[in-house]
Amino acid sequence: MSYHTPVMLSECIEALNIKSDGIYVDVTYGGGGHSKEILKKLGPTGRLIAFDQDADALNNLVDDNRLIFINQNFEFVNNHLQYLNMFPVHGILADLGVSSHQFDTAERGFSFRFDAELDMRMDKNQSLTAKRIINTYSEDALTRIFRLYGEINNAYNLARTIVSNRSEDSVNTVFELKALINTCIPKWKENQYLAQVFQALRIEVNRELHVLQKFLTQAMEALAPEGRLVVLSYHSLEDRLVKNFIQKGNFSGTDEKDFYGNKTTSMRAINKKPIEASTEEQQLNGRSRSAKLRIGEKI
Repeated sequence: MSYHTPVMLSECIEALNIKSDGIYVDVTYGGGGHSKEILKKLGPTGRLIAFDQDADALNNLVDDNRLIFINQNFEFVNNHLQYLNMFPVHGILADLGVSSHQFDTAERGFSFRFDAELDMRMDKNQSLTAKRIINTYSEDALTRIFRLYGEINNAYNLARTIVSNRSEDSVNTVFELKALINTCIPKWKENQYLAQVFQALRIEVNRELHVLQKFLTQAMEALAPEGRLVVLSYHSLEDRLVKNFIQKGNFSGTDEKDFYGNKTTSMRAINKKPIEASTEEQQLNGRSRSAKLRIGEKI
């Protein structure tokens, strides 16, 4: 729990509708909170395949022969499942976003609370970092990611400020970036604004929305009939993709119809509206306040 407190733990486990002899996938192992609860529900022949690209998650593995851990991004989840001959599966869980451990480890550069090198990589082996984005992306590219991924109103001014000032001295750390963009921050909204800036950079560094779309498409293929897809998201960009995919079968949110004009979909939404954490949980775990849980069942 010190590594990461799992959000809506009981709700996620209930949503998976676990069969004791089933095959389940946790694509965001992290501190292992959700995975440990899944294992408690599995019998001797049940299996859990867990993914996490962050090497720090290796420190949290449980000694259980029913668990197969893959230290990789879940972008190619189906390749691994087919290689392991674990296809199809009965439930897939994704707890998106950043773990408490990643936020609280200063040197990872995920939080604007600490001064550290601008990093934000979930996979420490990849080359793209937030520092590289800030120092090399064009004004147009920066405007795009701040507007699209951070939903920042003055994205153009923010990008122009960065590009016009970074030539004098490269921007290396969190506090250097905060000082550089200080004039762009609206009064009384510093934390909200910085959260949007850091969210935009993090999404770009880790290609989060691209990976999410590939994952959702593969999840549909991997699930057995009546298998459950359970996704926790933490901002509107993620939630919109998950909602559209579960309810419409695509990412645009438009109805798809067959030759006769009948709506076609491969998944049934278990909850029309997202499930949110209880008031008590929100008070105990601040990260749960923005969480939205959606559940789909393959038809």
